[in-house]
Amino acid sequence: MQKNILITGGAGFIGSNLAETLLADERVGTVRVLDNLSNGHRKNIAPFLDRSDFEFVEGDIRDFDTCLAACKDMHLVSHQAALGSVPRSIKDPRTSNDVNIGGTLNIFKAAEESGINKVVFAASSSTYGDSKALPKREDVIGSPISPYAVTKLVCELYAQVFSTLYDFNYIGLRYFNVFGPKQDPNGPYAAVVPLFVKAIMEDKAPLMHGDGLQSRDFTYVGNAVEANVKALFATRPDAWNEVYNVAVGERTTILDLFNMLKETSGSSLNPTFGPTRQGDVKHSLADISKAKNYLGYDPSFSIKDGLEIAFKWYKAQYLAKTI
Repeated sequence: MQKNILITGGAGFIGSNLAETLLADERVGTVRVLDNLSNGHRKNIAPFLDRSDFEFVEGDIRDFDTCLAACKDMHLVSHQAALGSVPRSIKDPRTSNDVNIGGTLNIFKAAEESGINKVVFAASSSTYGDSKALPKREDVIGSPISPYAVTKLVCELYAQVFSTLYDFNYIGLRYFNVFGPKQDPNGPYAAVVPLFVKAIMEDKAPLMHGDGLQSRDFTYVGNAVEANVKALFATRPDAWNEVYNVAVGERTTILDLFNMLKETSGSSLNPTFGPTRQGDVKHSLADISKAKNYLGYDPSFSIKDGLEIAFKWYKAQYLAKTI
């Protein structure tokens, strides 16, 4: 039987890429997106709006009745909606708390009340907090060092509690620095890859926080989408009620990242350096063996390949003046 799938935050960066993939999957009946368009954009889902197998609900996960209505007639939930950004959470912890914790609790409870017993949700590598162990393994975390990290940890705790109290199964996907097409380069909390691309396209030296030697496990969005699809259709009983790292398993410094983009674009820009940001971890690297073993996750895109695809997409958008 084909599965109807609700994607919260489906007009956003990862959610809209996931929606596009699921709409091409013969195992899927209807894809319904719930999004309040605060971070997402209607243009991200515009190609799907006229399709009979796609539904868009404009609404906020902070409203329980909206969540309940969105879950009606769905079989699976992919919960991608969240307020990202460590700096944003430091500036406004209350709103991050309300959206990420309150909204997630609403989705979990709405799914449970609607008879949906399988939910995949976007977790975060920020949960590892001040742990200095590398690579990051799912069973070894430190203490959160930002309000955002607190919210993502609490979501995992709620998932665990729901799985013990209700007919509820979850998979949490701890994303490591996902990048790619449809990631917004505008606004005060834009991520590093679109910010670097924007700087290159505008021929303006980008700002690097710190010395640029901090490292991340940058992950192309196609890999994150693959992990979500594998999780939604996971058949191993022991694969559920677990969290998994979603990454490539490689460390790249911020300087190396920019140099790769320079090579791809042919730019000769050099960055400027500023103070280290509050709440940032110095190094991050994922152990992805658990996701490989239980979900069959096998990232298809290297960081280099992903950056080339992303840059071509951004360049096309800039030339068309649509971004």
